[in-house]
Amino acid sequence: MRNASIIPYQNLGTVAYEPADLIFPISDNGDKGCWFRIESESDFHSKEIRIPRNTRRLVLELYVSFHGNDEFWYSNPPSLYITTNNLATGRGNGAYREVFVTVDGELVGSEVPFPVVFTGGINPLFWEPVVAIGAFDLPSYDLELTPFLEKLLDGKAHSFGIGVADGISYWLVDANLHIWLDPQSKTVKAKSSVLPPPPAIVVNRGTQFKQLDGVFKIRAERSSEFVGWVKSSSGNYTTTFSQRYSFKSSIRFAKNGTYKLVKQKVKAKREVKVVNEKGVVVLRNRVRRRYPINVITATSPGSHKDTYVLVTNMSHSMKEKSLHGDYSSRVYNSQDSRGWMEVKDHSVLSGTANTEQSFRYSGEFGCYSRTIGTSDGKLIRDNSTFHCLSVS
Repeated sequence: MRNASIIPYQNLGTVAYEPADLIFPISDNGDKGCWFRIESESDFHSKEIRIPRNTRRLVLELYVSFHGNDEFWYSNPPSLYITTNNLATGRGNGAYREVFVTVDGELVGSEVPFPVVFTGGINPLFWEPVVAIGAFDLPSYDLELTPFLEKLLDGKAHSFGIGVADGISYWLVDANLHIWLDPQSKTVKAKSSVLPPPPAIVVNRGTQFKQLDGVFKIRAERSSEFVGWVKSSSGNYTTTFSQRYSFKSSIRFAKNGTYKLVKQKVKAKREVKVVNEKGVVVLRNRVRRRYPINVITATSPGSHKDTYVLVTNMSHSMKEKSLHGDYSSRVYNSQDSRGWMEVKDHSVLSGTANTEQSFRYSGEFGCYSRTIGTSDGKLIRDNSTFHCLSVS
């Protein structure tokens, strides 16, 4: 039997399992692929979209992918370090990136993306037969735009834009616009609450280096809240969309730049709250994510001419707690990789690598846990269970 408490709100499009009525892509025209390509922090791409006037809910699903000089953006030192030491690399501009979304030039949300390591990254020997978290299934990020419907329901086309703060070449970004309609009405009414604009992001940077050795630290925080009501055939409901995240990064070079330690921590919280005309909270969707990454690399001369040995250790994880109405879930996915490789030019001559991965889920569908171990391209351990284990 269906839970009677969620029946009235399913018409809002807020129940996690009700699909959107329409999905509009926010992407390039397809001449060179459908991704927008971001080449610099001043680069910005947008698309004009006309929103149906009977839209009762609007969600933007954001996708990002980073490549080139920003593939390992979380490990990039400041550009000053590169120019001062006359290094032949374009991987600079520091280790902070923020992907932001605008509607008609107004900021409506942003994300510090999960640091996906693509196959071949850090140490290619890590990724056989496993791949890094998110490498084959990029995380997406939902931004609730329902509070902005007042300005979007005028029958005119509006500009939805995406950019990358501090980004360098190159990023691939796009989005899907999920639209829920009121089938009983040709138009709905909407009003955005007048709130102070979200404060500008404050990024605190600490830079200290001498020649090739030094330490670079970054701290950043952002919080925002948007409120608006929509009156449709289902009633009058007020939606509040709030975001908050904190960012910490540390990069240390030692031993004349041959030793590098990267530490990054991101904590993010996103919440959507829906309140009826009586002020009763009828639905609350909340997602909390934590995704730390630690990378150590140490370079030394190789055993052959024009070769070098790179020792690599990496650990990263994604911890997510979700609440969707009456349902909650927890997911923990972590990887710990260690190895070395001897390299000539861009070819791996020899090496060894081990990766340990642990995945745990608990939620409305029960529990699932799986741990695997790999060594030198072979699966040496694979254990799974449907028993509920602790997901801290």
